[in-house]
Amino acid sequence: MSTIAVSASTTARKKVTTLTLRQKKERGEPISMLTAYDYPTALALDQAGIDMILVGDSLGMVVLGYENTLPVTMEDMLHHSKAVARGAKHPFLVGDMPFMSYQVSVEQAVKNAGRFLQEAGMDGVKLEGGRERLDAIRAMTSAGIPVMGHLGLTPQSVHQLGGFRPQGKTASAAKRLLEDALLLQEAGCFSIVLESVPAQLAEYISMHLDIPTIGIGAGAGCDGQVLVTHDLLGLFERFTPKFVKKYANLHTEMQKAFAEYIAEVQGQSFPAEEHTVTMSDVEWQAFLKEARP
Repeated sequence: MSTIAVSASTTARKKVTTLTLRQKKERGEPISMLTAYDYPTALALDQAGIDMILVGDSLGMVVLGYENTLPVTMEDMLHHSKAVARGAKHPFLVGDMPFMSYQVSVEQAVKNAGRFLQEAGMDGVKLEGGRERLDAIRAMTSAGIPVMGHLGLTPQSVHQLGGFRPQGKTASAAKRLLEDALLLQEAGCFSIVLESVPAQLAEYISMHLDIPTIGIGAGAGCDGQVLVTHDLLGLFERFTPKFVKKYANLHTEMQKAFAEYIAEVQGQSFPAEEHTVTMSDVEWQAFLKEARP
């Protein structure tokens, strides 16, 4: 086992909080974040020493097989959030508010956000959008709900944006994105995800905010980084975003294992004797005697 793995698993960890994240930014310590949608993944991330886990609505694509994140429901998100909360005790857990769970009214937004904390064991929620979300964010934070913002490429607005395209590439768009980031901070967000925006813009925004930024496809100048775990592990084969680094190719490994299993079942080499439960000869003979008509 590597030194990193040993230290992460054996050192006593404290629960990560919004204060922890703010202090890491102040000290210039990068924040690590990944997605999880189930108990075993959450447990492994916790044991590896991750700072934050996002139960992302990306589960709609990488777990449930939808074309985008729009069909994901509150019940989907709560179901998977509960599983993650059972597996991860130390990272800060963020539940992704799905499409139409916060856009209809401020009252509905607060109620749905509260369900993530009250029912699903999350520590905070994430929602997409800038200045148009300020009323909802203020109401959530006033209710004691930590809120993470999300600017740049916002997947729930994929049709409005014309696809999964980088954002903030013109001077006017960059200025608006900076303004939105400052407004989200003022409204009470504890952190902001910057997705698929130019690296120099993400770094500039990060320098001008007191709260941490978490980048995904936004360069190394953010205060932390997040990736979709299925992309990192090579489990999602439909497409791979440019900003993803694959640390494994588990889809191929799974295919190999499944093919080997199928071949052994068809060839009758599995199950072998070591995989089989047996009875003693005495008990078997007694059974046969009793079973005879």
